[in-house]
Amino acid sequence: MIPKLCRAQGKKWSAIQRVKVSLNHLPCPLCPGQEQEDGLREVSLSTQRLRVLPPAVLSNPMLESLDVDRNKLRTVTGISKLCNLKKLILSKNEIVDFPNEIQSLVCLERLELNQNQIRVIPEGIFSHLPRLKHLRLNNNRLCALPRDLAACQGSLQYLNISNNLFRTFPLPVLQLAHLQELHVQNNALRQLPKELFQRQSLKMFKANGNPLREPPSEVCAGGIQQIQNYFIQLQHGLGQEDKRVKTMFLGASLAGKSTICKSLKQGQSKLVPKEERTVGIEISEFQIEDFTFLFWDFAGQLEYYMTHHVFITPQALVILVINLHMYQTNDNTFKELVGFWINNLSMRVPNSVVLPVGTHVDCCQEEEIEEKRQDIMAKITAMLAERKSNLTHCINNLEGSEEPKLYVDQWERLKEMESCTLTILNLVAVNCTDHCDIKKLEATILEHVKNEELFPEVVRVLPPVYRQVEAAIVDIAESEEMADHGMMDLQYLLSKLSQHKHLASLGRELLQDILRYLHRIGLVVWYEEIKQLESTVFLQPTFLITMFKLLVRYRLVQQLESISVETLIGEHATIRDRANWVWTFKSKAMLCHQAVRALVKHQLCSEGMWDVFEEIMGNGPQRGRGKLFSLLEHFELCLEVRHMEALNPQASEFVPGKPWETTWSQGESWYLFPTYLNQTEEVSEVWGGDHPEDLHIRAYFSPEIPESFFQRFLVKACSFYSTHWVAKVTCLLVCNGKPLLIKENNQRAYSYLELRCRKPAGRTGFQFAWDFLVAVVLIIQKLAEEWPGLHVCVKTPCRTVGCPAEFIWPDMDGTSAMTREDVKTCGTCGHRFGTELLLPKVPSQLEKPPAQPPAHYYVTSYGTTTFGPSSIQVTRQVRTLPPPLAQGPTVIARLVLSPRS
Repeated sequence: MIPKLCRAQGKKWSAIQRVKVSLNHLPCPLCPGQEQEDGLREVSLSTQRLRVLPPAVLSNPMLESLDVDRNKLRTVTGISKLCNLKKLILSKNEIVDFPNEIQSLVCLERLELNQNQIRVIPEGIFSHLPRLKHLRLNNNRLCALPRDLAACQGSLQYLNISNNLFRTFPLPVLQLAHLQELHVQNNALRQLPKELFQRQSLKMFKANGNPLREPPSEVCAGGIQQIQNYFIQLQHGLGQEDKRVKTMFLGASLAGKSTICKSLKQGQSKLVPKEERTVGIEISEFQIEDFTFLFWDFAGQLEYYMTHHVFITPQALVILVINLHMYQTNDNTFKELVGFWINNLSMRVPNSVVLPVGTHVDCCQEEEIEEKRQDIMAKITAMLAERKSNLTHCINNLEGSEEPKLYVDQWERLKEMESCTLTILNLVAVNCTDHCDIKKLEATILEHVKNEELFPEVVRVLPPVYRQVEAAIVDIAESEEMADHGMMDLQYLLSKLSQHKHLASLGRELLQDILRYLHRIGLVVWYEEIKQLESTVFLQPTFLITMFKLLVRYRLVQQLESISVETLIGEHATIRDRANWVWTFKSKAMLCHQAVRALVKHQLCSEGMWDVFEEIMGNGPQRGRGKLFSLLEHFELCLEVRHMEALNPQASEFVPGKPWETTWSQGESWYLFPTYLNQTEEVSEVWGGDHPEDLHIRAYFSPEIPESFFQRFLVKACSFYSTHWVAKVTCLLVCNGKPLLIKENNQRAYSYLELRCRKPAGRTGFQFAWDFLVAVVLIIQKLAEEWPGLHVCVKTPCRTVGCPAEFIWPDMDGTSAMTREDVKTCGTCGHRFGTELLLPKVPSQLEKPPAQPPAHYYVTSYGTTTFGPSSIQVTRQVRTLPPPLAQGPTVIARLVLSPRS
């Protein structure tokens, strides 16, 4: 009889009983009907809250694999008897002292002790493990490795020591001659030994999250080959220290960012008039002592925030400028002037350093300044504390669930977020018209930058050739023969650099390494991952921002309305066309190719850069795309929507298994800019309203849905599903005639994307519906990875009307089913539901095929879509006189709809 136990003890007792039963009653595969005497070879006791290893396990000398991760073990004893053990997983426990008995496991090939609290590994362990191939020690408190780790030099292939306390690189690792994969992320390493990269065996190396000086993190991000090239170049001359700080000025519109930026650069107060405020982003460089500061001045209008994610990077000083005269000690102004920026920084660059700077103090009383300063700092502190509390709550919920092993990936993501810290410095109040205040701010910035605890990566050691190429590029960019746009072909740049005295032997591979480094620190822009731009280097990053500003800017409608008659004539358009463009853009956030060409030409001519128009825009809608749309689509700022007017006679034949190239169709391209969307009526009308029987899930965002996230999601999702309707906060995707609705709800402490599709009928219907939903969820999760401080959790609401309960989705790998259960019971209302109504699963019972529903079709500005089983035969196609361009191109076809047999 089992005594009365608490829930945790009961689970442990059940686990031990299961192991005993398994050991004693496993049938022998060689002798049917006879019990197996030598026991199990593999045992998994994951997430059983064990505090000791069960005797039934330790008494099995034939055991080869033991998994006891995610338990409550503090010590591990008795394992020395498992002389045949090859795999031992002790991760995610509470182990403090490294288990000495491991030295007796001479057959061990895989050892995982990650995510414990181990501080020291004694000598004499690894010298007894000659077969060890895989070793995970990450997420502990280690600062050194034992010398006898070198005894595994003939076998060890994988080593993970990330998320520990290493300040110097552990030398025993250098003797591991067969090491193929090494992880040292998130330690305190400042230097890597060149000997590590002289071996041929190493295939993967990760070192991000270290304050590296030699080689710098920007070099390590290029991979093993770039690190090897770095050390080769370092042998040719002494390394040179480079002290450079990227400084980003953020804040609401008219806060005084540009004034502070220009005043610091010129060393005196410099007021910037309202009409000269920043449009997009402005970049400048200046020197304080031996530190070089790269100033990035970001415009505060919401329209420009769509492009900020391209340029906001970690390891930078963020100066958050706050207009103290406008600031009031209430939640609304705090959210607008401070909270919005702190929240987005904590999601986008959660380990950054933020210096709040209060401006317009000359318009405030002295006691008012202090009151507002204290209010701002107190509210920021409360924000960060609330964020940490919410993370702890989410972690505890997962750990306290009945099956925590189903949420391991989510748990690890939350723990990683918990370790990130947004450092907020004390607010500095300045009068931008006072020279003394500007010098005081300069001294404060310099003091913080010199603090190695805050900015451990400010100093970088570079080979002389890096500095020589940088200086030569600056000379080329500033020369009279260089056009203002600063764009240059990669091969031509190499030929120009080779003409310099010390760079005659500069090769293409080395130049690409250096360009990657200069791109990562923000001196040049080179998008080698974009095919249309891989051969173009932007020597002036400001021109890239100018390109973004052409179509992603404040008051774009006014720019459309101001296109000159001469520009219209040059693009074969009329004033009436311009009026239609404005109407279409206001109502649908869309522009046709002709309108975009006219708008871009108008703005480039006003800035004196008309000579690059064709290069930016391409030579026409059918002759390849220009650089502008390659950039906008790469960063999910716009979506090309092509309206078909006829079948494409030039299309190549599709043969399964053979390469197939798309060809330009005859229809004109239109471009959707989601950030300018507003209306929702069309989406609601096509969807037809929510039904209680809909499959219905929610993707919750913590702390909130980032600004511009939904707009970028629209571009990404609609590029996969070409039939769609979109609006400001809603989107309807259609796949195989089945609609899926996505709605954004972004309230404080209640931010989610809601996904709905109609309840299907039959196994095939459920399979398709859940595949569709999961595909969209994976798009959401993939995009969310760009915000390291953002957590996304998918839940399904209980189907009982009025019940607030929700079912949390387990981790998704995109391949296997989430659950084997056929029925789920709500713990709140007690109702039972088929699992296929709540989680991705196909019903186990084959249902009776439903009657064929009638087919419906819709003709919209986005194309023709049918819902329901049907076949469509186009028997005649007539091109009609075009309606006003504001309604977009329309094709009329005679459709014969018939039910499928």
